[in-house]
Amino acid sequence: MKILNICAYTWAIGGPARIIYDHTTVALKLGHEVDILSPAAPADAIYPVPEGARVFVCQRSKPVSRFFPEFSVEAWRFLRKNIGNYDVVHCHGIWHFGSVAPFMFKNSPPKVITIHGLLDKWALAQGYWKKQIFGWLFQKRFLRQARLVQINNQDERNDLRQFLGFQHPNAKIIPNGMDLAELRNLPAKGTFRAKFGLPTDVSIVLFMGRLHVKKGLDLLLPAFEKYTQHHNDAILVLAGPDDGYQPEIEQFINQKNLHQKIIIVGMLIDETKKAALADATVFALPSYSEGFSIAALEAMAAGVPALVSSRIGFDGTVAQHKAAHEVALSVESVYEGLVKMLADADYRAEIAQNAQKMVQSLYDIDVVAANLLREFEKIAHLR
Repeated sequence: MKILNICAYTWAIGGPARIIYDHTTVALKLGHEVDILSPAAPADAIYPVPEGARVFVCQRSKPVSRFFPEFSVEAWRFLRKNIGNYDVVHCHGIWHFGSVAPFMFKNSPPKVITIHGLLDKWALAQGYWKKQIFGWLFQKRFLRQARLVQINNQDERNDLRQFLGFQHPNAKIIPNGMDLAELRNLPAKGTFRAKFGLPTDVSIVLFMGRLHVKKGLDLLLPAFEKYTQHHNDAILVLAGPDDGYQPEIEQFINQKNLHQKIIIVGMLIDETKKAALADATVFALPSYSEGFSIAALEAMAAGVPALVSSRIGFDGTVAQHKAAHEVALSVESVYEGLVKMLADADYRAEIAQNAQKMVQSLYDIDVVAANLLREFEKIAHLR
């Protein structure tokens, strides 16, 4: 098969780019051809490209792209010229140009949409009226036409049904996965601390993801501040690109005088990210909304005990396997979780071990990607 992925394939987009990378790696090994069409802003850093794949970067067209996310005349021209050459077009996410443009071409190949959690109640409430209009004009109609809608869990199935008003007949639960081998050999402990001049005698609570309010940072920050009022044995490291929330974080740090307790290190990649995982005592993500958190999956695969909300996209599997400490979406619950985890090394070891077993059995990328590709093969002949 010849597959076209459409996504802003950049470091800033986070999980979807990593998912495309890992799935593409498997697809190439199995003999498929994979291209990636990436409507990107000039300053965006493109995510690494698997050997054998191609990325076509198309500049977003201003001022329209401010109102119609990722709109790109260049990408439209690419699709008009090339879309017929593909067997399957895989659109990642909704509410943007790449999730509707492929549906506007007659006799184009079957389309797949991966929701990535963007129909969650919290996500829908952000820019509600804009999404209502966009949904009425485009998104609902084209979602109905998709030959496959990949969803990660039962919650996403329910969100899709509520949005459309019926159960989509082509919706399939196929969770995302990752290359587990990549996190089996982490750098030596202390490497990350040394790089950023962090003290050696305190625990590290690691947040890793976009600096956005949906990640639960408005819960994590005051919860950790409360923790510092009673304990002096931990620092909070915030690792990730700014997505609009960093000024509020910096204001919070200044107001509470937490410069020595909360450290912003920016986006981490490759060996530096692995070093952060190696040094982390606890991974924290009390998120309001995730389609499927790759950051949480990475932490669990690396053996870092995780403190998470139930909204990270694992459909109850984390609770079932006792693979993380789940918290409610409140400051008090996050605070109590921090106290429990940082005080109890045996508890941390237990949930970390449970998490690694869960990840190995359910989320290995070779198994997950093969499942998705089999679904692609079923629809590839449909025009």
